[in-house]
Amino acid sequence: VQLQASGGGLVQAGGSLRLTCTASGRTFRNYAMGWFRQAPGKEREFVAAINWSGKFYSDPVQGRFTISRDNAKNTVYLQMNNLKPEDTAVYYCARGASSWSASNPKSYDYWGQGTQVTVSS
Repeated sequence: VQLQASGGGLVQAGGSLRLTCTASGRTFRNYAMGWFRQAPGKEREFVAAINWSGKFYSDPVQGRFTISRDNAKNTVYLQMNNLKPEDTAVYYCARGASSWSASNPKSYDYWGQGTQVTVSS
């Protein structure tokens, strides 16, 4: 399984970006997918996740970010609106493992390479 994340870039505070993560394999629809981020000097933190029953968000991004997926395209998206400088980080997509728990990075078994998001003030 390979995950390819893209869509990062430099944006001013208040702006928007949409991240895309495309997965290889034929069983994409069977798995939960998540987005995490890691800022310099900080631990990787949960951002959002989606499975067959719902969507999950961390408190810092609730109301500003939206996760969605297109199973026909093996793709998961992260729409990020009203971006803030504290959103600056490398963003990673990941596939949920069988013992998946939305916010626990240890419950994801495959990870993309990351895409840099930089928000200027």
